[in-house]
Amino acid sequence: MPQIKNIIFDLGGVLIGWDPKAVFRTIFETEEEVDWFLNNICTFDWNEKQDAGRTLKEATETLVEKFPEHKNNIEAFYGRWDEMLTGAIQGTVDILKKFVGDPRYKVLALTNWSAETFPIAQARYEFLQWFEGIVVSGIEMCKKPESKFYNILLDRYSLTPEECLFIDDNKRNCEAAEKLGINAIQFSTPAQLTSELSHYIDGNS
Repeated sequence: MPQIKNIIFDLGGVLIGWDPKAVFRTIFETEEEVDWFLNNICTFDWNEKQDAGRTLKEATETLVEKFPEHKNNIEAFYGRWDEMLTGAIQGTVDILKKFVGDPRYKVLALTNWSAETFPIAQARYEFLQWFEGIVVSGIEMCKKPESKFYNILLDRYSLTPEECLFIDDNKRNCEAAEKLGINAIQFSTPAQLTSELSHYIDGNS
């Protein structure tokens, strides 16, 4: 196995908790109503288009036009977006900190995130300043799992895929990285990540 020289973190779900239910549980009375709204109105696929560069204004207006009876709740999605950030995943932040302090590794981030909401997270979480570089899908106008997005990171920072280790909570995104020759770990918990890192890294997890 080639020596790992570059550690690439996903952000949402790995280092930062994000949950739209945190907002919609304050709007709807039951969990069933929350799930129905997020599965049928403000869906994952709809939100991902903003990660790929669509403006929040266009996204909101498009949905309100389609579902005018849900106007107020649709507008709450980005109107109260900051409340969906549920805090740092401290165990993973502690892992990140060890790599940042080790000169043997370049530490980067590759994230699906709207260009308009990412500055909110940057202002809130100091550890986002620790990375040598962060590639944000909403800025690049493409996203994981598109190979183009991974290649932007590889090219911009002159990385060799086999020397990279990518950490993401989404299996689809890990598989896309592996197709490009990037080593990948699908994240579930800090403890699980620590265990799996031992297969790639000695003395750092």
